[in-house]
Amino acid sequence: MGDMISFNRPDGQACQGYYVEPASGSTAPGIVVIQEWWGLNDQIKGVADQLVQQGYRVLVPDLYKGEVTVEAAEAEHLMKDLDFGDAATQNIRGAVQHLKATSPKVAVLGYCMGGALTVLAAVYAPETDVAISWYGVPPAEAADASTIAVPFQGHFAQQDEFFSPDAVRAFEARLKEGSAPSETYWYDAHHAFGNENNDIYDPEATKLAWERSLTFLSTHLT
Repeated sequence: MGDMISFNRPDGQACQGYYVEPASGSTAPGIVVIQEWWGLNDQIKGVADQLVQQGYRVLVPDLYKGEVTVEAAEAEHLMKDLDFGDAATQNIRGAVQHLKATSPKVAVLGYCMGGALTVLAAVYAPETDVAISWYGVPPAEAADASTIAVPFQGHFAQQDEFFSPDAVRAFEARLKEGSAPSETYWYDAHHAFGNENNDIYDPEATKLAWERSLTFLSTHLT
């Protein structure tokens, strides 16, 4: 449905990404979608394709430069090799700037590793207008959530084995100390409950989180 395109990072280097736009074209509100640790795979492209049906134009930056895996050990290795600061301040910020050239507002929405990167983008990529994280936050020392100045929504799993609920609650408390409008929701589900390719996929939690995400986007992005 979409195409691979090239866009520039703030430092001038090129980055690839999956891009798709709605019938309303390049002036529609934009969303930068951030991959899970698996890479830019068909599942995350499917998320982009769903958002386009809602009238948004979407860009998914390829943070792994073409690498995709279905093996957890390899995914962990790829994630550990990723420079999160560079990804947030260059690749993701560049993607936001690329959409912002013609879109009035741009959101960042990420899952798992991409959720943590979404928080970093909300702090360090000032062109971001809205941020939504599904089950991912960065280490507290990497970003001060109280400095987030844009509407933020989080979807977290009570049975999360990767991002401990204690760490997420500490993030939540810092977020609420800030001035930005924020919403956080908890689901009785496991990490990555929204990925239909997972054994622990939870369709009910996913449907609810998706509806809340779309409502938040329509409220703050249009």
